[in-house]
Amino acid sequence: MSKIKIFALGGQNEIGKNMYVVEADKDIFIFDAGLKYADDKMLGVDYIIPNYDYIKKNLKNIKGIFITHGHDEQMGALCDILKELPDLKIYGAPFTIEIIREELEAEGLSTKNLIEIKPHKKIEFGKNSIFPISLTHTVPGTVGYVLYTPDGAIFYTGNFVFDPTMLGVYKTDIGKLAYVGKQGVLCLLSESLYADKRGFTSPNHRTNGKIREILNRYQGRILYNIYQAQLYRIQELFNEVMSTDRNVVIMGKRLESLILKAIDMKYVKFDKKRIKSIRHINDEKIIVLVSDEREKPFSNLKRILRGYDKFITITEEDTIVFASPVYDGMERTATKLLDTIARIGANIVEIPMKQFPSHHASSEDLMLMLDLINPKYYMPVIGEYRHQVANANVAKRLGISDENILLRLNGQVAYFENGKLVDNGMKVPVDDILIDGLAAGDVGELVLKDRELLSDNGIVIITATLDKQTKDVLAGPEVLTRGFIFVKDNIDLIKEAEKISLEVIKENTKTNYVDFNKIKSGIRDKVGKYFYEQTECKPMVLIVIGEV
Repeated sequence: MSKIKIFALGGQNEIGKNMYVVEADKDIFIFDAGLKYADDKMLGVDYIIPNYDYIKKNLKNIKGIFITHGHDEQMGALCDILKELPDLKIYGAPFTIEIIREELEAEGLSTKNLIEIKPHKKIEFGKNSIFPISLTHTVPGTVGYVLYTPDGAIFYTGNFVFDPTMLGVYKTDIGKLAYVGKQGVLCLLSESLYADKRGFTSPNHRTNGKIREILNRYQGRILYNIYQAQLYRIQELFNEVMSTDRNVVIMGKRLESLILKAIDMKYVKFDKKRIKSIRHINDEKIIVLVSDEREKPFSNLKRILRGYDKFITITEEDTIVFASPVYDGMERTATKLLDTIARIGANIVEIPMKQFPSHHASSEDLMLMLDLINPKYYMPVIGEYRHQVANANVAKRLGISDENILLRLNGQVAYFENGKLVDNGMKVPVDDILIDGLAAGDVGELVLKDRELLSDNGIVIITATLDKQTKDVLAGPEVLTRGFIFVKDNIDLIKEAEKISLEVIKENTKTNYVDFNKIKSGIRDKVGKYFYEQTECKPMVLIVIGEV
């Protein structure tokens, strides 16, 4: 009896953090291992990755992680996972593997288990096999993966778009898609981000005309803010730059290394002599490519605007181009950046997502993929739940019945026995791992609530020193505040808090014993209530009592 489980550890009902698992009997195949950028509410958190306890528990059965393309949403969790599980095998197309190799080397991790695959060349795993198919996206070498099982094929698309003008390393092999469809596909997992958009994404995603207009209109320095690895859009920029006398400076070692590697591998066409060093960043007609180093979107641009960058200062002669869409949850940050730029007096140009969408499948792209693959079951993936529902509605228009459309959240398992869906309510535990700098897994909801409390109401620290022998108060209580009140204007408030604290200490102190727990809880309770009565604020109250 053949048993197949399909589920997501991340990527459902969210944008980013893509990680999909197919368990065919005892063989486990993982497709993508991405991160999700933290939004404005995730104070101090850089990014989020899926909890990978399932991988750790089933390590001996995992055949590998198969990466569709080199975007952080698909491969950004690899460094964190491989720090703990260095023996996992990672499969990807040559350029994808090159990106991953540089990421791992930068973290001092081994690259011995990186395996290059060739599109349309089958990889055997006993009775199962993997067949990569070339698809079109913003990064070269994008592939979808067909997992052949005895009960039929399972095809995971990753991100894709149909555009016949994107050739070479960006070209979709429609013939291979049709070939797979004729062999019998048990389940198709297809992206959902643009499922609610009518028509094909192409040709609306092409930005060369808009870039040409920007270069002709603005003669001064241009800062071009773009997400990592959107190489096709960078190529569109380079194509227009080549017909001008402008040169380019790339800010950020990660982006610079990526672009230079892509030029060397002939994935990007541009004259490397026109890529100048950081010393030329203040040249009049220079174009500065700005991206982020696995941080929240706009982090580098924010540092520049705040004056924290030692190489560049924005002036009213500059033009700032926002070439990538604003992530959900980052609207507030983007609005503040636009406001800051407006105060400086620099020019602002946005390449709007509605007019120039990214390389994701719209409704007609999805229908074409469905028509080519002709699956028995259809699972919308990659996107928020509303996107998944829109994707399901696309499938219904092509005649796929409700019971054959698998709308699932992270951890909810689609379970098949002998090629038939068995709805048994099976679930796999899922969770988020919050990454803050070099710390992984130490940042949770309580930490974020503390950070939110500190940002809203500040902190009060109350200290006192007792005599170890007599238990008399030698110093304090002293009240220190940060981010709560201006002390010089609230001396009486501070003195009253010190008085309340001293009373609590004396109430819980005897000649031979001090109840530190009651002192701390009592001060926290009474002083906290007093501050709220006087200010209607609830600062975090920390108590430090020592003995000498």
